[in-house]
Amino acid sequence: MNDDYRDHGPRRVGQVKEVTSLSNPIIKDIKALSSKKERDESCTFIAEGLKLVIDALELGWTIRTLVYAKAAKGKAQVEQVALKTVATGGLVLEVSEKVLSSITRRDNPQMVIGVFEQRYANLRDIKPALGETYVALDRVRDPGNLGTIIRTADASGASGVILVGETTDPFSLETVRATMGSVFAMPVIRASVAEFIKWQKAAGVQVVATHLAGAVDYRTIDYSKKPVVLLMGNEQAGLPDELAREATALARIPQQGRADSLNLAIATGIMLFEVRRHLLTLDGKA
Repeated sequence: MNDDYRDHGPRRVGQVKEVTSLSNPIIKDIKALSSKKERDESCTFIAEGLKLVIDALELGWTIRTLVYAKAAKGKAQVEQVALKTVATGGLVLEVSEKVLSSITRRDNPQMVIGVFEQRYANLRDIKPALGETYVALDRVRDPGNLGTIIRTADASGASGVILVGETTDPFSLETVRATMGSVFAMPVIRASVAEFIKWQKAAGVQVVATHLAGAVDYRTIDYSKKPVVLLMGNEQAGLPDELAREATALARIPQQGRADSLNLAIATGIMLFEVRRHLLTLDGKA
């Protein structure tokens, strides 16, 4: 990734760079963020859509580059986001729809995209309080599943998502799309299996894991006495014994029908809303 992208240098407030060429080096660098290696090296990622960009800025995320289509020029919200981007040291690019499509790999791309700095919370700083719920995912592989779980965790009022072991990238384009913006609202934490086990033992939490050997109906567990960590296994292999042994309770979701399993994101959603059922009301107030 070239130095022009890594360090934009001083820029005047309101300055906009117009780009029409697919071979522009900055555009090439942004397109390269489809690669995990490039995302990891630059610690950045792409988010699509004006609403997502606005939400991210309101939540304090650092934007490196704002890209918008010429057709969006002059729109008040786009202008405000552009001013905020440049004022905080970011770069603003006005591009053709062809250029925008090449970045997002879509024929009908969003009119605005942002390149943001990645952000992970530190597991050592997570000290769960009563009424809080965390989702811990063991080696989740599918970006759509991970994105949907982050979105569902946000909707249910959970406090964070812990990625245990080697998981799919929470900042891939596919995952970010599936979060529908919740990636900016939901803390994401990375941990090895050993780090997670050590943390949960000291955190004073109730670890509820879904497991094929679980003899307890998930609806019969009391989730109100301690902070809860909902531990979910890998899509193919489920939860390994090493982690299952650490659970306070092993739970199963009763099923009736020919399907022998549930999609990971669906199962996590069912569990999450049961864990938090005693805390949720229709007016959104705990």
